[in-house]
Amino acid sequence: MATAPADPRIRPDVESLREPQRLIPCTTEIPRAAAPQPWPRAERPLSARITGAGRTMDLDEFLDLTFTTSLVVIVDGTLVHERYFHGVTPEDRLLGNSATKSALALLVGDIPDLDIDAPARSYVPELDDPACGYREVTVRHLLAMTTGVDWAEDHRDPASPAARLVAPVREGKGGIREQLTRIPPGRTPGTSFTYCTADSLVLDWVRERATGLDFATHLSRLWDTVGAEHPAVVGHDPHGVAMAGGSLAATARDWARLGQLQMDGTWDGRAVVPRAWTDTSSRPGEPFLHPGRLPVTITAHAGFGHHWWPLDTTGRRVTADGMRGQFVYADRDRRVVVVKTSAWPHADAWADMQYRDLCYLALPAVAEAALRA
Repeated sequence: MATAPADPRIRPDVESLREPQRLIPCTTEIPRAAAPQPWPRAERPLSARITGAGRTMDLDEFLDLTFTTSLVVIVDGTLVHERYFHGVTPEDRLLGNSATKSALALLVGDIPDLDIDAPARSYVPELDDPACGYREVTVRHLLAMTTGVDWAEDHRDPASPAARLVAPVREGKGGIREQLTRIPPGRTPGTSFTYCTADSLVLDWVRERATGLDFATHLSRLWDTVGAEHPAVVGHDPHGVAMAGGSLAATARDWARLGQLQMDGTWDGRAVVPRAWTDTSSRPGEPFLHPGRLPVTITAHAGFGHHWWPLDTTGRRVTADGMRGQFVYADRDRRVVVVKTSAWPHADAWADMQYRDLCYLALPAVAEAALRA
């Protein structure tokens, strides 16, 4: 394991992403596995050439340019490369922001009798109101963010619906779910994509009603199954409702376990999530969800599956993606996982988009380099 010193010219806001229970009023700790399974290790140097942002760069330049805090690479279940930056350590729980949504997708796949074509209100009767945008929405629409509700995801504006939605977790005041029933309808469900954290929170509400388990309890069972080495942390509102769209924090090594599970749903040869689910959740279900078809302000290089971001139409290469550069990339054919956490600035929307697009070009290159090393 190599640790790089922080660049004194760059002052990334690492502290807002490390050990978030210091900053979030209400959190729950998810215990490490009863029998932790450290990754087998065969570490080796990694050299990659990355083309993007108008030039070709080496791996170190890419990691520096995108404010990287950790890089962990797993090949066929073995840890082959690990680096930390800006004072981050292997024991730090790193906030995944919206990479949490991909963990939620794995939990949804763990529900044997869930009917994803059923109306969400059949599980959550509170949505059965003509004024509620989720009244005619199915679980499949929630998974693909094709609900059509009237929504704009803008966390830079503190008055926006998205910022108000997460405020109960950040401030420890109010509740999440009372806001969800007030989101109005917009377009016809199933006809368009809008990135919407509210969809994830309604999906988690459905998951909870279908299982009787809150998010932290359900995730703790998965955490135990995959042999997590460290406890995780999840933020919730004062009523105990988790921000299942963005508040999970875990070590980089443990984030990698979610990418490994997304390969085929198995862990140590044991079926954890159905293979059919990892296949379906990795693929874009509609032409307008294919890579290159999403709004360019999100990315030109990925599409959207069931809360995972495919880099190809077959869903063989997918990633979890969280604000400010949190990625869990899985090459499902070559069995390579790349975890990259970051602390890039978020205020400049144009720069944020450029960092993200560069990462979508770089993650496959890093995976390829790991196979060659």
